[in-house]
Amino acid sequence: MWHATGKKFPPGPSEGMRRWSLGPLNDTPLEYFTKLAREYGDVAGIRVLNFKTIFINHPDTIEEALVANARKYIKGRVLRANRHVFGEGLLTSEGEFWLRQRRLAQPAFHRGRIASYAATMVEYTERMLSGWQGGEERDAHQEMMRLTLQIVGKTLFDADVERDAKDVGKSLEQLLEMGANFRRTIFVPHWLPTPTNLRIKREVAQIEKILYRIIAERRAFGRDAGDLLSMLLAAQDEDGSRMTDRQLRDETITLFLAGHETTASTLSWTWWLLAQNPRVEAKLHAELDAVLGGRAPTLADLPNLPYAGHVITESLRLYPSAWGLARVAIEDHQIAGYPVTKGMGVAMAQWVVHRDPRWYDAPEEFRPDRWEGDLLKRLPKFAYFPFGGGPRQCIGNAFALIEASLILATVAQKFRLRLMANHRVEPLASITLRPRYGVRVTLERRRTSNVRDRAMGAQSAVAD
Repeated sequence: MWHATGKKFPPGPSEGMRRWSLGPLNDTPLEYFTKLAREYGDVAGIRVLNFKTIFINHPDTIEEALVANARKYIKGRVLRANRHVFGEGLLTSEGEFWLRQRRLAQPAFHRGRIASYAATMVEYTERMLSGWQGGEERDAHQEMMRLTLQIVGKTLFDADVERDAKDVGKSLEQLLEMGANFRRTIFVPHWLPTPTNLRIKREVAQIEKILYRIIAERRAFGRDAGDLLSMLLAAQDEDGSRMTDRQLRDETITLFLAGHETTASTLSWTWWLLAQNPRVEAKLHAELDAVLGGRAPTLADLPNLPYAGHVITESLRLYPSAWGLARVAIEDHQIAGYPVTKGMGVAMAQWVVHRDPRWYDAPEEFRPDRWEGDLLKRLPKFAYFPFGGGPRQCIGNAFALIEASLILATVAQKFRLRLMANHRVEPLASITLRPRYGVRVTLERRRTSNVRDRAMGAQSAVAD
C-alpha cells in the first residue's frame, strides 16, 4: 500500500468538481465513492465547502482508523445530524457515556439470550408463509420488512404490543426515507420549521409516545417478560445505576433500526441475488432438503447449514446494510501519511472495499462458494466488515446473522421467488442500503415430497 508523506491533503476531485461534490455524493453516493477509489486509489481528498474528508480504501488503513485510532474520532456528520431521532443510543452516543451504555446493553446480546429468540424467528416466518400461495405476486422487500418488524416487536417489546411495534416501524421507515437526502440532513438544521422537518418531528413524537408508554407499563409490571426491553430495564452498572426512561427510549429506537430494517434489506437482496443465480439456488435447496427434510430449522441446525451461511455472507459482501462509515477527528493525528486535524472527516465504504478485485476474484459476481475454504482467514481483517469494526462494531451482529439464516432456511425450503420482468431493482444508499423500488417477485411453491431423496440427487448434480 502506498503512503504519501510531506503532503497536507490527498489528491481528489478538481476545483470545479469540489463545488458540486455534494451533488453526486448526495444523489449517487455508491457510484461517487466507487469512482473516487478507481481514480485516486487507496486515499483521496474530498472538499465540501469548508469541510475536508479523507476517503480511505485499504483494509489496513481502515483498521488503523477504526481500531488503533478509535478514540480519536466521533461518529460522522450524518449520524450526528440524526440525533434528534436516535438520541444518545449506541448508534450515536460517544465517549464514556457510550461505553456505559454498551456495558449495560451487552447482556441483552449474549448468545444464550439471542438463542432464546430463534424459535420466535422461525415461528413468525412460518406464520408469514401460511398466507403465501404459489403464483402470487408480492414485493419481497415489503414481506421481509413486515416479517422482521413482527420479530423485533416480539423480541424487543414482547407480543402484547405488536400493534405498537407496527406503528413504530412505519414511522421509522418514513424517517429513513427522509434521511436518504444527505444534503438536507447536513445543511438544514432539524429545528428549522420546514415541511420535512415538521413531518420528522411528528414521526419522532409518535414513536416517543408509544415507547414511553411501554416503558412506564413495563416498569410497573416489574418482571422479566423475556424480551430485550426487560434486559435493558434490569441492566445495572457497577455503581448500581440503571438506564433512565430517555436512555431506554434512545436504545429501543436504535434496536428497532438494527433488528428490523437492516435484516429485512439483507434478505431482500438475498432473494434478488438467488433469483438470478439458479445454480446457487439449487445448491442451497439441496443442503436444506438434506439437512432439514422439510421440517422447520432450529438454531442447532445452523452449523449443519454452512452453504446457507455462505449465501448470507456473500449477500452482505455485495449489498452490506451498513454500506459506508464516516468519522470526525477530535484530535490531530495522521492517517496514511497525511495529517488529520481536529474537525476533519475520515470516510470509508464497505460497498467499495467488498468489491475490490485485490481481495475478491470476480468481485461483482454472486459466488457464495468463495467462502467455503479459508478465505475469511486469508483476507485482510477489514476487507470484509459488513457490521463495522473496532469498539463500535454493531452489538446486534449475532442477532442479525441468526435471524437472516433462519428466515432464509425456512422460506427457501417451501418457495422459490422469481423476479417479475421489467421491474427495476436498484440500491438506495440511505443510513442503510435498501432496494429503492422494492423487489417484486412471483411465488413458486417447491414440491416437498421425498425431499431427502431429491436432495441427494440434487447434491450429486451440483457436485458433478
